[in-house]
Order: sequence, then structure tokens, then C-alpha cells
Amino acid sequence: MSQINRRQFIKALAAATSVSALSVPTLAHAKAKARVIVIGGGYGGATAAKYVKLLDAGIEVTLIEPNAVYTSCPLSNEVISGHRDIKTLQMGYDGLKKRGVNVLQDLVLGVDRAKKVVTTQGGKKLDYDALVMSPGIEFHYNTIEGYSESLIEEIPHAWKAGEQTLILKKQLMAMPDGGKFVIVVPKGPFRCPPGPYERASLAASYFKHSGKTKCKVIIMDANDSHSKKGLFNQAWKAMYGWEKDGLGGNGMIEWVKGAEGGKVIKLDAKTKTVSSDFVDLKADVLNIIPAHKAGKIAVATDLAKADGWCKVVPMTMASAEDENIYTIGDSCVAGEMALYGNPNANFDMPKSAHIAMTQAKVAAAAIVAKINGLPTPQPYYANTCYSIVGDDYGFSVAHQYRVVDGTFKYIKEGSGVSPMAMPDKSPVPPIYRKLEAEYADGWLRNVMADAFG
Repeated sequence: MSQINRRQFIKALAAATSVSALSVPTLAHAKAKARVIVIGGGYGGATAAKYVKLLDAGIEVTLIEPNAVYTSCPLSNEVISGHRDIKTLQMGYDGLKKRGVNVLQDLVLGVDRAKKVVTTQGGKKLDYDALVMSPGIEFHYNTIEGYSESLIEEIPHAWKAGEQTLILKKQLMAMPDGGKFVIVVPKGPFRCPPGPYERASLAASYFKHSGKTKCKVIIMDANDSHSKKGLFNQAWKAMYGWEKDGLGGNGMIEWVKGAEGGKVIKLDAKTKTVSSDFVDLKADVLNIIPAHKAGKIAVATDLAKADGWCKVVPMTMASAEDENIYTIGDSCVAGEMALYGNPNANFDMPKSAHIAMTQAKVAAAAIVAKINGLPTPQPYYANTCYSIVGDDYGFSVAHQYRVVDGTFKYIKEGSGVSPMAMPDKSPVPPIYRKLEAEYADGWLRNVMADAFG
């Protein structure tokens, strides 16, 4: 096993918990190398692989990811609207390789939990002492009658960034003035809670700037409320003529909640018509975001419960099903999973890139401590999420969580959301919204460097 002392570990951990840890010193004191395997090369998996290696260079770390390039989901809606080139969202794994991480471009087919062996499509059988499971999400395509995976090139979800993002962009560019862009939102929880409403905003921004001012963006939502609702409504009113929820408004954006017909139950793919219990709605461009569940390998490894998600131990992010596997990122649940629309919903950790990265750092610290026979460090979790709704207009949320008596605890102090008004009730100056839009780009560049650099 790798051998580092308590002082060295605490010193390295303190450096590793900073946003940018590019200068953290490595600790090379290996006798018999411990082996850590990370499945999934997104924000969570890349961060976990990097930080295990940063905290103890004597540990052998292997990251298994089928793709040579990762495309960021955060801010990918800006590609659809034309505000950003998709190349600015793409990262390779050379940075991790330079840090000593073994990067294996392969697909994991199975995990033998009893023998602690990972099997890949390329025929590899890899032993592990600890396994980090960060496979992201898979989709439930069968929750809407008439919908299936075979339709995603014609009716894209664009909820895994890359080719799907470009398909949706191309369809919106070809949409005629006066057409309807319909976004179908699943029942929560899902990846990036404010994402559908940001997408609606930036689609409206594209239509506005391209002269397609008669176009409509209609959000058919299975939920009765949504993330940052007050801030989105305020922005929609100021920029896109929104007046009230429901169909038939004068604004460019219309939002229909589940209780009033927003829950789509049927699709006629030939006519791109979606139906709820209340309405049939024909789209010119249709964007169905399927219901989510934990990534396929997490389900196959029996780490996901009946609700489709992986439960975790709050102190370490270890799986509730297997102490040697750490389930992080979008596949796991961290909290009581309050339903969207519940006033306490924001107290659960959302499925976001920032949370995945902080979960990864907690898991990395716990793994290194366990391997070296040291006490588990006290974990700290934080989330930051920016939403861009148009030119020079952004807002954000910041949430913090600790572990109290073995459970996740939301910390109000230091958490918050962008204001809808100033303390004296006057409007928020435009410079505030412009700065947050700029901060969003800075945030993206920082987390990309932190995870993959």
C-alpha cells in the first residue's frame, strides 16, 4: 500500500479542495501500489482520477472512458443559440496522462464486486482496491407512448452534449418564422435542473436576433415548478414578452406546468405532435428530454435502487451497496430527493457538474485516507450553477452542504441565489446580469482546467 503520514495527507487535502489545484505537490511514497479504477471521464470521473493521484502519487490510477474527447454539457445551450462554438466545450485527457493517470479508451462491460475486477469491451480485466463509479445518466425512452431511442436524430434530446447539440442547432436554424419549438421536460430529478429553461431562453434569443420574431418556444413540463423560476420569469418578461404561465400568451416563451397539461404522455412522431391529458401540440422542432436513471453500468452492477438512482454514504460518497465502490455525479442521489415543486427541493444536491466535482474530491480524499490507514476527512460539498438567458444576461445559485450526524445538511450561510431586486426594492442594475454572464464563462474555464488539466 501507499504510505503517507497524516500531516502530509492533510496538507495535500487542503490544497486539493481549492477551485484550482494545478500546483498541488504530489506525494510519492509507494511500497506496494494500491489500485484505483475510475469509470467515466466526465467532470466527476476526471476530477476523481486527478485528485487521487494528486493526494498520493504512489497510487496506480486508471480512468476508463470510451470517448477520446469529452464535450461539456454546462453552457452547451449557448452552442444551440450561436453564442458559443462547440469546440470551446471539448476537452481531451492529455492533462490527466501528464499527471500519471492511466487513461484507457474502452467501455466497461461489467464489474465483479466480489473479486473486485472490472471487465472491458477490449478484453481487459483490471483489479482494483477502490472503484469510482461516475457513468452519468441513461434515459428512460419508454415513459412517453410512441417515443423511442430510434427517433433521437429526428427528435433530439441534446441532453448529452456533442452531436445531439449540433442536430438541434441545425433544426432551429431551419425553422421558419412563426414556427413552434416545443421542449418536453421530464419529471425530476434530471441532470441540470435549470437547463431546459435556459435552453428555452437561448432559443428565444436566437429567434429574436435572426428576425424570426413570430416564433414560439413552448415548454411542456411534467413538473409544477422549476429551478430559478422567479429569475427566469423576470428575464422572460424583460426580454421575450412573457406575461404569465400557460399556453396562449403573447410572449415568445410559454411554460405549461404538469398540473395544467404540461405532462406529455404520447407522441405522434410523423407529425411531431405531443399530447397530454389536456392538449395536443404540433411542433416544427421538437426537443424531448427523456426521463433519467443512473448510468447503465451502475444499474448492471446492482448499485442503483428501485428508483433508478445510487444511494451513497454521505461521509465518503461510498456506495450504500458496496464500501469499495464510490458512486459520484449524476448517477447518485444525495439527499431525500424531494420532488420538484416541493419548497424544500433546492435542499437536495442537484445533478450538476460542480456538485459532481466536489463529490469526486470527497471520494478521492476518503479513498486515499482509507488506503493509508488515516481517519476519513470531514467532507464539504458545494454547488455553483450559472444560467445564461440572453445577451449579457445571466444569474446563478450557490449552495453548500455538510454532513451532520451521518446525513447531508444544507447550509444556508454562504448559500444563495442571484437577487431579483436590490435591498431597497429597486431593479437590479443591468451590469449585475452582465457580470454574471461573464462569470459563467470564467467558471466554465476554471472547472475544465480543474477537472482535466
